[in-house]
Amino acid sequence: MENEHTVMTQAAPLTSAAAIASLAALAQESRLAVFRLLVQTGPQGMAATKIAEALAIAPSSLSFHLKELAHANLVTASKAGRSIIYAANYAGMNGLLAFLTENCCAGAPCCIGSLGEPTLPKENIG
Repeated sequence: MENEHTVMTQAAPLTSAAAIASLAALAQESRLAVFRLLVQTGPQGMAATKIAEALAIAPSSLSFHLKELAHANLVTASKAGRSIIYAANYAGMNGLLAFLTENCCAGAPCCIGSLGEPTLPKENIG
């Protein structure tokens, strides 16, 4: 399982197919909740039993959702004793964000405003 963990956390440019798989995995309420919880938890991750308790998801359903998120390269799994610890794959998440924002603002330098809208630097306005 350690080799699987290593492969899943390596950053590589995302293909359209990989981006679609990631977005499809997140396009389900329970999986989105699991992913957001793991992002908030941080790199130490959380045992599947704790995730199930926190989100009131049946263990069998949670197992399916975690498998889908892992297949989409958004979570990693590592064994800790008898438990499996799941964590957000920040490299996968950042790869998806980079894919979505590639060539943002037609290549012009921009930043995200308080409402999440791209804003041009003041020197480019006028």
